[in-house]
Amino acid sequence: MNKALDKAKHSIIKQKKMYLILILLVIIGLIAGGIFTTVLSQIDQNLVKDQLTNFFEQIKTSNVNYTSGIINSMTSNLLYCIGIWLLGISIIGLPVIVFLLFMKGFITGFSIGSIVSIYHWKGIVGAITYIFPHHIISLLLSILLSFYAISFSSKIFSSLFLKKEINFKEAMHRYIKIFIICLIGFLICSILEIYLSPFLIKLFTHMI
Repeated sequence: MNKALDKAKHSIIKQKKMYLILILLVIIGLIAGGIFTTVLSQIDQNLVKDQLTNFFEQIKTSNVNYTSGIINSMTSNLLYCIGIWLLGISIIGLPVIVFLLFMKGFITGFSIGSIVSIYHWKGIVGAITYIFPHHIISLLLSILLSFYAISFSSKIFSSLFLKKEINFKEAMHRYIKIFIICLIGFLICSILEIYLSPFLIKLFTHMI
């Protein structure tokens, strides 16, 4: 166990620049998403406001379809996780992985920005209840999975075009383990999103 932790720690330190780049990419996505809410037309702003109002009203009245919600959430998270993992097996998947990770941050930032824009200071509380904890965990898992997907894609590129010798059996074994860990993590995110998040958001709805 200690050897595995030491190996993981060494790997993180060795590749910290890549982790920092991916974290920065998510942060830029969050900021861009938040700023984007300020440049929407009045019609689009009203549409977003109506959707958010209806969403919070459904939570407040406990009018939530948990069965449909958990199916949709799990399907979305599974497709994202499997998609990123498969893109890591291909060489051309690298820019798509970067784009999807950016969009993950952008969508979250847009949601936060929209809530704050509509509810002002109270919206800060609403944004926290909206993203905690599943969105935070989801972003962290996305960074982890994207890192290993990019690393694996780079190994394939190095082997094919730079003629570097790569232990693909070991690399694939590690890549599959990361996939399973992230898959379980995303499924937990779905459970938290559908069964815990509404309870937290309901606390915010009593403020508005």
